[in-house]
Amino acid sequence: MSGLRRQGEWLEWRAAGDIQGREQARQLASALIGEKWSRTLLHNGGLLWQGSRLRLRLFPEEPNVQADEWTDIEFLYEDDFCFVADKPAGMKVHPTAEGEKGTLLQAAASRLAAEGQLCRPRHIHRLDEDTTGPVLFAKYDWVQTILDARMREKSIGRTYVAFVQGRLAKAKGRIDAPIGRDRHHPTRRRVSPTGESAVTLYERLETYPDAALVRLTLETGRTHQIRVHLSHLGHPLIGDALYGGRRDAIGRQALHGEALVFPHPFTNEPVAVSSPWPADFGALQERLKNL
Repeated sequence: MSGLRRQGEWLEWRAAGDIQGREQARQLASALIGEKWSRTLLHNGGLLWQGSRLRLRLFPEEPNVQADEWTDIEFLYEDDFCFVADKPAGMKVHPTAEGEKGTLLQAAASRLAAEGQLCRPRHIHRLDEDTTGPVLFAKYDWVQTILDARMREKSIGRTYVAFVQGRLAKAKGRIDAPIGRDRHHPTRRRVSPTGESAVTLYERLETYPDAALVRLTLETGRTHQIRVHLSHLGHPLIGDALYGGRRDAIGRQALHGEALVFPHPFTNEPVAVSSPWPADFGALQERLKNL
């Protein structure tokens, strides 16, 4: 989008002609960030105009209360509005108990604070603790609102790769099986006729003597969806003891977020981010090839 310039907390944009009053200014802002947030900015004094120049206070300074001790994580993508962090295995996306530390959210907050960015990260989706790959974050409330809506609209695409037990009879398939809680286990999910609709698409990429590499895309985003569906299919993830996978080959479930595609929250242009395989993933592949 041309004619944009950031100045501290403000974003400046030049219209085609002079802005004729409050309502036109709000309408122009609404076209940029949506009706709700244009009205909020107008109400809070965050929308100013003079001649053809429109200024929006889109980057307010806010305390970064989530910052923790420094943890070295990689950002796969970043701009003024959002970023994508590469989550390692064994790290939660966000705290699940009071006082819990060492999460991706806190690591990202520490990095932003160290760089002098006075904003608080908000995660848009999650990965299981032992799953690796890209996680999308918003830097501001209004960005989170837009990206949350994109998730509900299924405009954010996520692709995964996994090593499964067994060779898979079909090269491609669609798993359509509702998922609900397992009343016998507090953290486990299961296929259940009374569960929520869940659909996973898979494609077999490579086969080994007693395993396969598959690529997966989700039409829904249920908790543990890939893990539950592949176990239901009779091909649990290698390393996924909770759902029947053997743990001798890798110390976690062999699931990696390979790619993330999302419409930019401000320009709406597509952003594609890929995450390289972690070392244990490549080592597992070599081990399976040489069995």
